Amino acid sequence: MIEELLRQDRELKRGKIISETARIPWQELQRFFAAGKVMLVAPGLDLVDVAFALQEDDVDQVKSWTEALQVMPVPDDQAKEWIASDALLWAVVVKPWVLVQTIGPDS
Repeated sequence: MIEELLRQDRELKRGKIISETARIPWQELQRFFAAGKVMLVAPGLDLVDVAFALQEDDVDQVKSWTEALQVMPVPDDQAKEWIASDALLWAVVVKPWVLVQTIGPDS
């Protein structure tokens, strides 16, 4: 019974994250970038999985991704490139972070 409730709780939390994920122009994220609050998620990772791990405070998993540079602050050069190309990104907020990921051909 308790395991089922925990599973349902996890599914609800993931569903909420999915519903809050959206495409957004990089231009609209500038103030968050300036505040150091935007994290880049590598294309090989699932944006929802990363958001869920942050929300659940899965320190070991997040540390693994950050050490592998799969989740990191958006580098200045990348931000400049996105401004120049008027980039559209996937994004989701997991306070205090805004997670972003490039939109691939399958997105």
